[in-house]
Amino acid sequence: MAKLTTTRRNSLPKSAFAGPGRSYPVPDKAHAVNAKARATQQFKAGNLTKSAKAKIDAKANKVIRGKKGK
Repeated sequence: MAKLTTTRRNSLPKSAFAGPGRSYPVPDKAHAVNAKARATQQFKAGNLTKSAKAKIDAKANKVIRGKKGK
């Protein structure tokens, strides 16, 4: 997974994030896979709701499958 610098992260549009508050950036497939893993981790730890995890997974899946969408 390529490093996402602060400058690059700040330049990403809101649509490039899967979570609330510009969390879980998914600019590419590697970051999308990582976002799904982190969301699962946080859900199991009780820090993320089922609906928030589902939204993150759905957005990440679009990136993984190569589909554009918001």
